[in-house]
Amino acid sequence: MRKLFYAALMLSSLTFTGCALNKMMQAAEEQAIDVTPNPLELHGGEVAFTVDFQLPAKMLKDGITYTVNPYYVYGDKEIALDAVDFKKADYPNSDTEPVKSSQEFSFEFEDGMTTNGELLMQGTATIEKNGKTASTDRKQYATGIITTSQMVEPAYYAAYANHGYNNKEELLPTNVNFYFDQGRSVLKTSEIRSDRGQKFNAFIADKNVTRTVTITGTHSPEGPERINKNLSEDRAKAIEDYYRRQMRRYDYKGMADSIKFILKPVVEDWSMFKKAIAEYDGIDEAEKTRYMEIVNGSGSFVEKEDKLHKLSSYDKVFKNIYPDLRAAKTEVLTVKQKKSDAEISVLAKQITKSEASADTLSMEELLYAASLTPSLEEKAAIYKAATKKNDNSPVAHNNYGAVHLELAMQAEGAKMNELVNQAITQFDIANKKKENAESYANLATAYAMQGNYEKAYDNAKKAQGMSLSSDNERGLMGVKGSLEIMMAEYSKAASSLNNAKDSEVNMYNKGLAQILKGDNEGAVNTLEELAGKTSGKGVHANAHYLAAVASANLGKEGDVISHLKDAVAADASLKSKALNDLQFANYQANESFRNALK
Repeated sequence: MRKLFYAALMLSSLTFTGCALNKMMQAAEEQAIDVTPNPLELHGGEVAFTVDFQLPAKMLKDGITYTVNPYYVYGDKEIALDAVDFKKADYPNSDTEPVKSSQEFSFEFEDGMTTNGELLMQGTATIEKNGKTASTDRKQYATGIITTSQMVEPAYYAAYANHGYNNKEELLPTNVNFYFDQGRSVLKTSEIRSDRGQKFNAFIADKNVTRTVTITGTHSPEGPERINKNLSEDRAKAIEDYYRRQMRRYDYKGMADSIKFILKPVVEDWSMFKKAIAEYDGIDEAEKTRYMEIVNGSGSFVEKEDKLHKLSSYDKVFKNIYPDLRAAKTEVLTVKQKKSDAEISVLAKQITKSEASADTLSMEELLYAASLTPSLEEKAAIYKAATKKNDNSPVAHNNYGAVHLELAMQAEGAKMNELVNQAITQFDIANKKKENAESYANLATAYAMQGNYEKAYDNAKKAQGMSLSSDNERGLMGVKGSLEIMMAEYSKAASSLNNAKDSEVNMYNKGLAQILKGDNEGAVNTLEELAGKTSGKGVHANAHYLAAVASANLGKEGDVISHLKDAVAADASLKSKALNDLQFANYQANESFRNALK
């Protein structure tokens, strides 16, 4: 009798739970599930989305777990995403209020996912005691994936370090002072025959290409104003006359006419005197202070000199300091002798062929020679020769690597990989010699070409934190901006590309970044400007296509159709892309839209 009772009790329990299971399945038909974004979108190699669940009040039952299982199905493949469990114990108000939950999901993108891809969900109720289950049908909640972010164009840039050679005219100063007796402006024979005078005479005899001769005539403080003024002028003129006589002696001929003489008489100026007093060790600091108080005080030049004359140390100062103030200070600016660009180019080629010693050119001249040829092969040969010079500078290795990068940009497949690896080796050597921004910038491009975007971005950030030339900085910003699009850092990408080098690829990527960060108006302006500068298949066609995407986001049907017409006119392959692109889902049934893609 007892066994019969328990059997009846169990049957009653199973009947109750089975009834509850059925009721839960009926209620599940009324659940609300919203997916954002819808359609799904690809960003940074990942499809991420949010699902908002709302279950009807009284749907959840004690002892029964309700599970929602999401799947992304494409072709003959299926990805099962994390299941979401709902238990009544977790929602104490579920008998009177709808159950709400928001969950985030993501999965890695693979090729083919956009072809007939669907986000499906299935609800399953499970009795916790016996494992009995009941499930809803799988239902579709999103179709396909928008892959606009994949339209990014890789941006590469080879950053050359400055060769350090100045090919412009440089002026070298040659300075000599001639000294005069008190109150006189006659250039003494002893001054001409002095070591200073003899070296200066030899300098004139060398017939250096000279631009200016500046002669500053000075005087010591004693004497009336008129005499001092004449002394300064006459002393400067005495040196000019001497210089001109020597030019005639050494047969300068027409060279003399190109030399400009600048005479600068300094009259009643205490600056040289004050400097001399400050450096003079023949008197103590207290006495120096007395000199300075007089010189910096009130009164005329002559009155100050009279006051100085009364100081106890005046005779010593007059003897030791005043003679050096009676001078004509001469500075000659001559043109630095340099090899012509043609000479440098010829010698560099000889060095690369071992027909001349590497020491025939300085490191700067050799690096400069590489910049004179448009041939990447010739550049590579010159930079290779430069790397063999005994020099701790990273420039030669960086630039040798940069040539490899440029060659790699023109190559494909195994050859491209070989050149990139050779470039990386040179950049690593350069950084071992001395860490430098150019090598890190180039490593960013090298790793981007290898598809290692994370490592590329790390090197781009290192380079940005160091000192780059303006051109290299803007080149790096193009590389960095394209990487940031790939990493779904769209605001950063737009900022980088706004400061990037003015190129078609950078402008195109800027327009794409603007779309992806929600600035569709800005994107249309950027892309229309780019389309106006270009033509044909490639950047021009894709610029119009992206402008159509931005216009679709803005709800501007006429602009969508106009830009798509221009896009497919330049590249017919974009017809099928547009017809299947969920960016244009709202226009698929539009006759004008379809006509534009015929």
